[in-house]
Amino acid sequence: MKTVAWIPLVVFLSCYLLFVLLPKWRAATACGGSVLLVLTGALGWREALWESIHWNVIALFFGTLVLAELFMLSRMPAVLAEFFVDKTRTVRGALMAVCVLSSLLSAFVENVAVVLLVAPVAVSLAEKLEISPVRLLICIAVCTNLQGTATLIGDPPSMILAGYMKMSFNDFFVYRGRPGIFFAVQVGAVAAMAVVAFLLRRHRSPVTLVAVEKPRSLVPSGLLVTLIVGLSVCSAFDPEFKWLAGTLTMVLAVAGLIWYRLGPRWEPMRQLIKTLDWDTTFFLMGVFVIVGALSRSGWLDQLSVWIANSVGGNLFQAFVTIVAVSVVVSGFVDNVPFLLAMIPVAQKVADQLGAPVPLLLFGLLIGSCLGGNITPIGASANIVTVGMLKKRGHLVSFREFMAVGVPFTVAAVAAASVFVWLVWSRVSG
Repeated sequence: MKTVAWIPLVVFLSCYLLFVLLPKWRAATACGGSVLLVLTGALGWREALWESIHWNVIALFFGTLVLAELFMLSRMPAVLAEFFVDKTRTVRGALMAVCVLSSLLSAFVENVAVVLLVAPVAVSLAEKLEISPVRLLICIAVCTNLQGTATLIGDPPSMILAGYMKMSFNDFFVYRGRPGIFFAVQVGAVAAMAVVAFLLRRHRSPVTLVAVEKPRSLVPSGLLVTLIVGLSVCSAFDPEFKWLAGTLTMVLAVAGLIWYRLGPRWEPMRQLIKTLDWDTTFFLMGVFVIVGALSRSGWLDQLSVWIANSVGGNLFQAFVTIVAVSVVVSGFVDNVPFLLAMIPVAQKVADQLGAPVPLLLFGLLIGSCLGGNITPIGASANIVTVGMLKKRGHLVSFREFMAVGVPFTVAAVAAASVFVWLVWSRVSG
């Protein structure tokens, strides 16, 4: 193999190692690796900027971050959380209500944003109920990672898969006339919430009412609803998922910022802009380039051949292998670079086995997204949650987090995977 073909592999492995060892520098590492690929001639500037980076996904992600931040500042999530709490009769019911709310919100708002939205309410609730907030916040984190997989705008991996498969917002519900990934996640959610109920079984005492505050404004909620409705019809005008979803999201985000600048200004505009997740935005851009170069080098073709040969043409074994590997790997490393690297591999394995592409790609998405719940470093929402608890004097160990994350993940992945297999295993490739 030519020397130039080794460069993308070396850069990919080096960056991946640094993602694990230096998570705070992941954006700089990804962007630095991208520049290095261009400077060494492994990838041209045009290929890097216009062919590797999926700008529609980037715009969709960043615009959603802006709308989520405005939604948080409006205090509507806190209003919803406190409303559900007041409708329950026991401490466990109140805790479950907050977990369910977090889960539902994360289907439409980025996971870290949901944790930041709901965690203060959860901590306040735990203080009023005189219980430790540790297990409750861990449950909230894993619940957000679960439902973030269900819709196109819930989590970056879902956006990435949608871009690759050219899926619309509606395709997550019904794809090619069959139940989509949304319903697989809901099956997993039912099993996972049963685990949450069991983990919170000791809190059965009656709950007292909490004061429900009023929302500052309904405008951010209206913008999010407009985004959801707009994305649901985007496929009619942009079936290739090239520009419309991202454009619509950015237009609504700009409209929201203009409204905020001219209207409420609950905090300085500079602070709002600074709060946005710039790190993940540049990280995504850099990883798109790194994985694009790796794909063009031919290494992913060889990996797909190896996987196909190792499973011996057995479709069930291939499906289980992809799901299991995704769960284990994403439990310790960021699922975004892993998913970007594995999507072409799963596609090629499906082609070589004559298997249904949605079967393997949906299994890959479920494993890589939900596997992050195993450890406190497997997902950004987990890291943020553990950090918030540490600031409040609660040090969460791997063992303590995994006592919640492992049974939750096993139940959710098993149930969702069975659903995907039953729906998609008999479809023609």
